[in-house]
Amino acid sequence: MFGDMMGMMKKLKETQEKVEATKRRLDTVLIDESSSDNKLKVTVTANRTVKAISVDDELLSDKEMLEDYLVLTLNKAIERATEINEAELGAVAKEGMPNIPGLDMFK
Repeated sequence: MFGDMMGMMKKLKETQEKVEATKRRLDTVLIDESSSDNKLKVTVTANRTVKAISVDDELLSDKEMLEDYLVLTLNKAIERATEINEAELGAVAKEGMPNIPGLDMFK
């Protein structure tokens, strides 16, 4: 039993290291999103950090329209980033979970 516990602790530590490595890698995964008319473009990482925003000159003359474009386009980009982030981290976490009977968290 003690050997099993040591093995599980080692596996959990390895999984924690893989999760951290995956988080670092997700900082390099870029998601580009544009408004439907391409007047606004944003780039975010899979860790949901905004990296770039490009605004068409036409939007600069209408503050309210620019704000609406920013909200809509950033939300779309963040949603896509969240899906990628959760899928990647979930896969790493599931891979590293010890096989405990009756505890099936990832179905």
